[in-house]
Amino acid sequence: MAMFMSRFVGETYALMRIVTGFLFLWHGSQKLLGFPVAAPEGAPAFVIYGAGSIELVGGVLVFLGLFTRWTAFVCSGLMAFAYWFAHGFNAVFPLVNRGELAVLYCFVFLFIAANGAGMWSLDGVRDKAAA
Repeated sequence: MAMFMSRFVGETYALMRIVTGFLFLWHGSQKLLGFPVAAPEGAPAFVIYGAGSIELVGGVLVFLGLFTRWTAFVCSGLMAFAYWFAHGFNAVFPLVNRGELAVLYCFVFLFIAANGAGMWSLDGVRDKAAA
């Protein structure tokens, strides 16, 4: 039973990185491009342009697995800041203050920063070319 899925650790990690980056880039696209839906009204400029830029560029880079460790670390920090700025002072529990997505992104990006890009990544291609 301990072997269940253990041979797919690399693939499932790569899928987590790819899907996380893909989902995250749309938050930036929403803020900067108004696509696929318009950004929430009344958001401060630093949220639209600062966070939106990190979300869009960071999401693309994590999705592609390029400069993954540093990019994921910056995205993790952004989500920690976003949690406290937008949610954390409203209520104690993330489910109540609607900050669970920021918390989840924060720790998934921290995990990616600690583990690197893994397979199916441009970092992997770069590393092989450099060797």
